[in-house]
Amino acid sequence: MSTEVPVQNGNHTTPALASIAPSSAPRQENIISIATRKSPMAMKQSDQVATAIKMANTHLKTVLIGKETAGDLNQHTPLPQISNPKSLWTDELEDMLDNGSADMIVHSLKDMPTNLPAKFELAAVTLRDDPRDAVCMRPDLAQQGINSLAQLPEGSVIGTSSLRRSAQLKRRYPGLRFADCRGNVGTRLAKLDAPGGQFSALILAAAGLARLSLQSRITQLLSWGDGGMMHAVGQGALGIEIRAGDKRMRAILASITDEKSFCAAQAERTLMRDLEGGCSVPIGVETEWVKKIDKMRDEEEKDERGDELIMRAIVVSLDGSRAAEATMRAIIKSRDDAEKLGMSMAQKLREGGAKDILDEINAHRSPTK
Repeated sequence: MSTEVPVQNGNHTTPALASIAPSSAPRQENIISIATRKSPMAMKQSDQVATAIKMANTHLKTVLIGKETAGDLNQHTPLPQISNPKSLWTDELEDMLDNGSADMIVHSLKDMPTNLPAKFELAAVTLRDDPRDAVCMRPDLAQQGINSLAQLPEGSVIGTSSLRRSAQLKRRYPGLRFADCRGNVGTRLAKLDAPGGQFSALILAAAGLARLSLQSRITQLLSWGDGGMMHAVGQGALGIEIRAGDKRMRAILASITDEKSFCAAQAERTLMRDLEGGCSVPIGVETEWVKKIDKMRDEEEKDERGDELIMRAIVVSLDGSRAAEATMRAIIKSRDDAEKLGMSMAQKLREGGAKDILDEINAHRSPTK
């Protein structure tokens, strides 16, 4: 059973110091109700969005409504055994949006389904934070100067609940072992730090650690070029969901969306949707904006404001033995252009063997709801 905790978040208050807003209070036009999970990470993210809304719309106030979801209550079932794992963190929140008790939902975009019900829409994506995965080494190992996965002895156990992470890392580090580790960030770090615990390191999202001011726990950042890891679709970005066609919320959120982040996320989410993947399927991506600075020499520099998007993607078998990889690039002037890039990438991966890998994974899955 889920619970709701409405939290008043006026112009100068924070969730930790906020007063309780009565759930039966009449709706006011200048108050925006924001639904979110109750975890510290989700509340922090939602407070960031609320602050951005108020800075851009000074006449508005916000209320955060924290709610436990099925994913918060079920911390034991491995994600691959759940038929639709992303719905674990969204169904209860979408019920609030549907019945009018919330105006919007703030999601970690990587946890947001790529196929939304027709009555909802993704209205905004805020400026993306670092999308990379991070290694958090057990403190005693870090004190010995062991900071990267390559330094760990064979047989070391890495904690992660993500098949994407474990499948990619099995290709690069076949001597390491991987074990499920669920819970919020604090719970996972406590498992890592526990005396006699099984984990030598955890793999967590760098952006999430930064939002919780836990950057000091990061001992290695992983990318395709450094550590052999592509990040999750949408990782590092926040997505805001509203009722479809809600023009007022669209207008409010237009003031805080970052169009480059939205377009990159659009390409990534289209790729995943076309491949019919989810957070329990090992699909990794990397996207970066570039602009050419010397057309004769074709030199490039990373630049968020460039119009060319480079997209890399990989689909990996669960044991890491097989993979389909592809790289594409395109000039992106609109969200439609981004969607076309995602569709082209999905087709290229299918032609490279991704369909066979995903079919095999889906055929052997034993889901539980």
